[in-house]
Amino acid sequence: MNVCVASTETDIAACYPVLHELRPHLQEHEFVSRVQRQMHNHGYTLLYIAVSAHVVAAAGYRLIETLSWGRTLYVDDLITLSNARTQGYGGKLMDSLMQTARDLSCDQFHLDSGMQRHDAHRLYLNHGLQINAHHFSALLNPKTA
Repeated sequence: MNVCVASTETDIAACYPVLHELRPHLQEHEFVSRVQRQMHNHGYTLLYIAVSAHVVAAAGYRLIETLSWGRTLYVDDLITLSNARTQGYGGKLMDSLMQTARDLSCDQFHLDSGMQRHDAHRLYLNHGLQINAHHFSALLNPKTA
């Protein structure tokens, strides 16, 4: 099971069904351009694992630097298809993400996770992450969410 970088339009489009499970508001017709815009403007990188030419898990991350955390690998998205869970794909992506953070000399590794995602929380805790903050947000423009 190899972790690949989605670098072409075809690779990115193949990740849509997986990302749509995590982000149901995403529209397929704008997915590729939205991901490419994030790649260009924010350094977003999209990783995936494919089995028999079908993407079963994906993760998107970017490097950020803040006064509070220093150089940080921030995971925006991490999901395995619901019918492919418990087969180690999420763990493989987590291992790859954490190694990438080490390779890039990051000070920290961060991700946010919905309160209801208990299975994901077990994965994160098993990979040494801690729950150390509450995340607060406000929806400013419902049309762009």
